[in-house]
Amino acid sequence: MATTDTSASPARRINSMHVFALLLVCAIVFRDQLVTAVNSFPELRTGATIFLGVFVQATPFLVLGVLVSGAIAAFVSPRVLKRLLPADEKAAVGVSSLAGMALPGCECGAVPVSSRLMDQGAPTSAALAFLLSAPAINPVVLVSTAVAFPGEPRMVLARFLASLATALVMGWLWARIGRAEWITKKFADHSHDSSRSKWEVFTESARHDLMQAGAFLVLGAGAAALLHIVVPDSILEHLAGQMLLAILVMAVLAVVLALCSEADAFVAASMSMLPLLPRLVFLVVGPAVDVKLMAMQAGSFGRGFVARFAPVTFVVAVACATSVGLLVLGAR
Repeated sequence: MATTDTSASPARRINSMHVFALLLVCAIVFRDQLVTAVNSFPELRTGATIFLGVFVQATPFLVLGVLVSGAIAAFVSPRVLKRLLPADEKAAVGVSSLAGMALPGCECGAVPVSSRLMDQGAPTSAALAFLLSAPAINPVVLVSTAVAFPGEPRMVLARFLASLATALVMGWLWARIGRAEWITKKFADHSHDSSRSKWEVFTESARHDLMQAGAFLVLGAGAAALLHIVVPDSILEHLAGQMLLAILVMAVLAVVLALCSEADAFVAASMSMLPLLPRLVFLVVGPAVDVKLMAMQAGSFGRGFVARFAPVTFVVAVACATSVGLLVLGAR
């Protein structure tokens, strides 16, 4: 009687790397047709130029960020951060907020790190402050902002101060009114699983972050190009004359686009028709609260947490960005 072989290896799953490779091959094979189609329409040619400009400028910072993020996942344990935190909770919020400067990476990588901090006994308020500061004030993000806004060093300073203020305010708010029961679940992160080598952790983390962040970079560059094609200059000029409306529109756009913090400065810089202040709001709100970040937080901490944390973070980020922007940038 024939028996069924149950030892056969499972079918391979198609992942984001396969899709990316397929699209890249298609672009190479049909290059001539694509170039002809783009050159046939001036609008498409303009959009392609803007897309490539944003993408090419942002890619080096994105790659650097994911490499450092992968190294942190493999070689840096949250136990090190926890040992550095003061016993006083309010002081711990301040230290963890500033610690974000030393750990480059996008907001996607900050979620598991903050979760591990909580698991190892760090105050929840300090872990959440780190969650908000790490993707917004680290050196990679600040340097990318300086490159995206040449001749505007105050933009870098304003982004640093507003993002740090957002992390501090949210951390101190949680220390005062936060409740442990609002966090209903946490996922188990295996970055430091002893069964995996550090090199395996590094390569897997870097590959995952690159594909995820790269997808959002493509989305952001495409959105910037689409805005220049679809939205007439007259509308942007009108929006530029309505500062409050421009701030609200850019804040909502930051939530919806869900860009990586290592590349969002180049998208904001492409919107040159708008004053600096609304674009600063875009840069501060994005790493603090957007749709992909809310989805990750829901998976890590529960939907009830997101329902309370995200709306307050949005209001605090807009308020901090606007206040700091008016002080540092003026009405620009």
